Amino acid sequence: MHPTRKAALTATALLAVAATGCEPGAATTASHRASAEPGCPTALARAKQAVKKAEAVDAPWTGPTTGPEAAAHGKRLVFIAHDLSNPGPTGVAQGVQEAAKLVRWSVRTLNGKGTPAGYRSAFKQALDLKPDGIVIAGLGPESVPDEIKKAKAAGIPVVGWHAAPTPGPDGRPELFTNVSTRVEDVARISADWIIARSNGRAGVVLFTDATVAFAKRKSDLIKKELAACSDVKVLSYRNIPIPEVNKRAVGEVRSLLSRYGDQWTYSAAINDLYFRHAASALRAAGKDGAGAPFNIGAGDGDPSAFQRVNGKQYQAATVPEPLSEHGWQIVDEFNRAFAGEPASGYVSPVHIATDANSGGALSWDSEGYRQAYRKIWGK
Repeated sequence: MHPTRKAALTATALLAVAATGCEPGAATTASHRASAEPGCPTALARAKQAVKKAEAVDAPWTGPTTGPEAAAHGKRLVFIAHDLSNPGPTGVAQGVQEAAKLVRWSVRTLNGKGTPAGYRSAFKQALDLKPDGIVIAGLGPESVPDEIKKAKAAGIPVVGWHAAPTPGPDGRPELFTNVSTRVEDVARISADWIIARSNGRAGVVLFTDATVAFAKRKSDLIKKELAACSDVKVLSYRNIPIPEVNKRAVGEVRSLLSRYGDQWTYSAAINDLYFRHAASALRAAGKDGAGAPFNIGAGDGDPSAFQRVNGKQYQAATVPEPLSEHGWQIVDEFNRAFAGEPASGYVSPVHIATDANSGGALSWDSEGYRQAYRKIWGK
C-alpha cells in the first residue's frame, strides 16, 4: 500500500478545509479572511472544488496496460539532466535506473550543469557513447539542435522529460515523446490552492527560472490564473535561475521581507528547490515555519520538499511530479520506440500534497504503476 493511503482518515478534515478555504496552522490570517468577503466568489468556489479533487489520496493507475514485451537485454540509455542540483531530473534519473535494471538495460547519467554549453557538451558525450536511446530532462531540443539532428541521423530515439511545452509525442517533432504532467494543470492547481487557502485574499511572490522555457511558461500561467481573483495580488515576480538559487535565495528573501513585510502571505515557485534555500532566511527573520508566507512548490515533490511540508517548515504544499513513475514511463516509451510502436501518450494527473494528506510519505506516485509496467514488459 502506498504510504499516502494511510491518510484516508483525514478525508473529513480535508472536506472541512475545502469548505472554509483554511487549513490547520492558518490562524494568522483567519481574522483577515473573516473580515470581508472575497472579491472573486466564482473563482473561489471553482478553486476550492479543484483543490479538493487534487488533494484526494486515492490515485489508481490510469496509464497504459498493454504494450510490447521488454526488448532484448543490453540496451543502453544515456540520461542528460538539466542540472543534477535540481531534484526533479535527479529523481526521474533514479526511476529510469530502477526500471532499466529490471529489464537488464544500462543507464549512464550526465550533468548538463544548467548552461547551454553544458547541455551541448553532455549531448556530445552521449553521442560518442553510441547509445540506443537518449533522455533530455529539463532542457528543450532547441538547446541542442545540432546534436538532436545527429541523434536522429544515427537512428537514436530521444525522449524528453519536461523538455517541451506539452506532454506526449506531439510536443516537439524532434522527440519520440515528452513525459510530463500538463504544465497548464500544474499551474492552475497551484494558483487554485493559493486562492482557496487564502479565501481569495493573498499577497503573492512568484519565483521562476526564465532561462528554462518550460519553467517560465509555468510561472506565467500561475500569474495568469491568480489574476482570476481580484483580491489576490502578485507582489513580486522573481527570476532566479535554478543553478543560482543556492547563492541568491537568502538575499532575495531578505529583500522581499524588507519591502513587503506582512503583505507577503503566499509564495509559489516553479519547483520546490526555491523553498529549500529560502527557509533559512525566513527562519532568521523570525517567521513561523507553519505560518505566512505559505509556500507551494509547483512541481517536483522531491523528498526534502515532503519533509518540509510534513514538518510544517516553511513549505505548506507541493504539486509533486510522480518522479519515479515518470522514470518507469520513460523506459516504457523507449521500449515502444525500439519495437517500432507509437508512444503511449499517457499523461499523469496532478496531485497536491500537504501535511494533512501525505501520510508521512516522501514522494507521490500513482498506485500500481510498477505492477502495470512489469506486466506489460513480461517481468
